[in-house]
Amino acid sequence: MTERSSIYRALEKILPELAKNAEACEKERKVLDENIKLLKSTGLHKAFLPKPYGGHEIPITEFSDCISLVATACASSAWAFSLLCTHNHQLAMFPKQLQDEVWKSNPDSLASSSIAPFSTIKEVEGGIIISGEMGWSSGVDHADWAIVGCNRFNEQGEKIYSFAVLPKKDYTIVDNWYAHAMKGSGSKTISIKEAFVPEYRIQAAKDMMEGRSAGFGLYPDSKIFYAPYRPYFACGFAAIGLGIAERTLEAFKEKNQNRIRAYTGASVGTATPALMRLAESTHQVGAARAFLEKTLNDIKVHAESKIYPTRSTLAGWRTNQAYCVQMCIEAVNRLVNASGATIWMEGMEMQRLFRDMHITGAHAYTDYDVCAQILGRELMGLEPDPTMV
Repeated sequence: MTERSSIYRALEKILPELAKNAEACEKERKVLDENIKLLKSTGLHKAFLPKPYGGHEIPITEFSDCISLVATACASSAWAFSLLCTHNHQLAMFPKQLQDEVWKSNPDSLASSSIAPFSTIKEVEGGIIISGEMGWSSGVDHADWAIVGCNRFNEQGEKIYSFAVLPKKDYTIVDNWYAHAMKGSGSKTISIKEAFVPEYRIQAAKDMMEGRSAGFGLYPDSKIFYAPYRPYFACGFAAIGLGIAERTLEAFKEKNQNRIRAYTGASVGTATPALMRLAESTHQVGAARAFLEKTLNDIKVHAESKIYPTRSTLAGWRTNQAYCVQMCIEAVNRLVNASGATIWMEGMEMQRLFRDMHITGAHAYTDYDVCAQILGRELMGLEPDPTMV
């Protein structure tokens, strides 16, 4: 971006507070209420909210830039909040009745998610009865709604992977997020016991990927909604990895600037190995940023030009982001391995960055082993493997 947006500039002002609270988020195992309040004060939560409800509908490139910035201060806050933001794009693909229910009286309303179809459902007149223990719902403590995955079946007995939207009153939060990375993301479990979900609050995932969902076309003048849901839903992951890696470069310099070997008194930070590691990681993180920006700009251009992506294009977008994360992991590893034993003490920033970087690459969307297979099959003209989500 040649000129930073007003949201980005507002985020820069609150960055020191977010960074100061990072360790407290880990101890609380969720994003602090204070951080959510600070982030909402910038308007970032309305990034993908439709304009009729007071949203900004900013480009995906601008959103990614903002999330990367937040991740330099607190990756857990960036992770949870980015998902709370991107879910708005997904909800905009549901019927207007659902959108009015969520946003008409409260445009600040947000949704968390647990989209793996771990639930069980029973088809009833007018909708479904759903139950399940739905895990990994990042930021759920700060959400008013939940988007959960479920499997329905058509008349031919074929599975239809779908999303159901529930208000907070229809589920309870199980406080079980005890993790060693993204500790502050509050990715807890949603417990649902026989909740009724009306038909207007359910959409098939395939329809939302192919421009057939009930909300598709509701906003013909929009520059972000002529698009499948997934590239927007998951756009924060690579942005967070990039932010972590960029902060690691700075943290490495701060840590090693005046570092002296305890037994010999030799300067570590100005030694050739440290300089070479810093140089290579700087190049690698810069390459990751350039590749991510190119990929996201392609998504932006498609949406603005109302060009729906092909299967091959979608495979490229998804796997490009995973490769960006892979480059960032390598860059972070290179620096952490040369930062000494003290970084592994509790509360040290470098080991938090290392942990958060690796869990970013472990997500189903950014798992590069999965993504490499997806892209390889596409490049060879093979049909997608249904086991590769």
